[in-house]
Amino acid sequence: MVNKVILIGRLGRDPELRRTASGSAVANFSLATDESWVDANGQRQSRTEWHNIVAWRRLGEICGEFLKKGRLVYIEGKMQTREWDDRDGNKRRTTEVIASNMQMLESKGQAQHPSGEEQVSDMEVGITDDDVPF
Repeated sequence: MVNKVILIGRLGRDPELRRTASGSAVANFSLATDESWVDANGQRQSRTEWHNIVAWRRLGEICGEFLKKGRLVYIEGKMQTREWDDRDGNKRRTTEVIASNMQMLESKGQAQHPSGEEQVSDMEVGITDDDVPF
């Protein structure tokens, strides 16, 4: 079985960086991907899909520090759905991409990866599946 997600898109908002009770960093942000096609009538159509991204530990800190709304990024990770009860006792559900790798695709004036892109992987910062609290 494989659970792998690869996205290239633009941030819909600045990442929200916070810390868990144990002090672990976690960054949350939305990423927009676009799809376009020509319909049966020859008209160009497009659709934007929004993805909720979660980055943990050092990767989360880096996302919180360097990513900004509108920035083009590559995200690699796994799909995860979680459920919880809200304050009113209603069941809530969300699907997120838990990021394991991030590349900034439009770097300007910053240190770059040899390929010309900035890249950060959870493997480089020591994040494992055991670090994710759910």
